Amino acid sequence: MRRKSAAAKVAYPAVLGALALALVYLGAAAPTGSWGIVAMAGLLPAAAVISVGLKAGVLCWAAAAVLAFLLVPDKFCALLFAALFGPYPMVKSLAEGLRKKPVEYLLKLAFFNASFTLLYLTMRGAVLGSLPQALGGSVWVLYGAANLVFLAYDYGFSRLIAVYIARVQRAVHGKARE
Repeated sequence: MRRKSAAAKVAYPAVLGALALALVYLGAAAPTGSWGIVAMAGLLPAAAVISVGLKAGVLCWAAAAVLAFLLVPDKFCALLFAALFGPYPMVKSLAEGLRKKPVEYLLKLAFFNASFTLLYLTMRGAVLGSLPQALGGSVWVLYGAANLVFLAYDYGFSRLIAVYIARVQRAVHGKARE
């Protein structure tokens, strides 16, 4: 950030956390597409990581996750953000910091499968109810399809981060964070 005061380092992730909470709430209110809307909420902790740092991303995610459990009526959307899409930007940042592609993908897939298993075990009915019927028959088919979708999400997430750095970050803060 151009101005690195302590207040700015707290305010920016707080505003992004509030926007993430609003998106999680919108995901709960939407009749369809809750996964996609909550996935968009995961972009906001990424913006905090890029603009302020890893701790800011954690602050953004944690505040939004706690408030989502308290305020969002659909606890599945709150758990989806808290367990998967909210912390993923920090996991992605740490994994990609290793600069070893096979290890990066192994760590990211391990995180995804652990999070997806948590979601599946705690809210099986909500998970299966929010997915196409063809995926509900076999756990192996479900996990295989989920991993493929996650890899596509990771690729798209990387592209959106590049756009954020190239356009938004430079426009708002003057230059990209190093």
